[in-house]
Amino acid sequence: MTTEIPVLLVVAGPAGSGKSTLCDRLVKEVPGFARVVTTTTRAPRPGEVNGVHYHFLSPEQFDAKLAENAFLEWAWVHGKRRYGTLAQSVLEPLAAGQSLVISVDVQGVESFRQAAAAYPLIGQRMTTVFILVDHDRLVARMRARAQDDEAEIAGRMKTAERELREAHKFDFTIDSRTRDEDFAALLAILKKARDRAAQA
Repeated sequence: MTTEIPVLLVVAGPAGSGKSTLCDRLVKEVPGFARVVTTTTRAPRPGEVNGVHYHFLSPEQFDAKLAENAFLEWAWVHGKRRYGTLAQSVLEPLAAGQSLVISVDVQGVESFRQAAAAYPLIGQRMTTVFILVDHDRLVARMRARAQDDEAEIAGRMKTAERELREAHKFDFTIDSRTRDEDFAALLAILKKARDRAAQA
């Protein structure tokens, strides 16, 4: 466990912006970081493991957690699936000195801002980051992933255009270029986030 002050980095950006890759690399290369495991009602993709990549819940199980008021945030995504973050998945590791990174959509970040007002620990430790990607690069990345058909990509691009209009609300933005350049930018933001947390 690192002696650094634990921070919570909340990373958002359009589908295909590389936010998941950035979060994974941060956990792999920076000591003391773990990824918040979020919850979803979508089916696992090939290679995804329950409890590692996501907590995969049925709609009924998700409803039960909602009834318990167990989520810090949750939202419908693309009108079909629900994603959420359980409060205990964030509060317990932070309290134990663990730094966390989470990749969420723009709606989720707004809920995190509300959670920061309700939970002082989150308010003191949280920094929000948005990954900006130009239109053509985003479409090319989605096609390269080969996970979505053209109709799905078109739907995701509409969502992306809405999300990009929210970028000004974030503490920091990364103008996405190569994976290495994006990661270097994230490390620079991490240093600033730790400085801010130390003063909180």
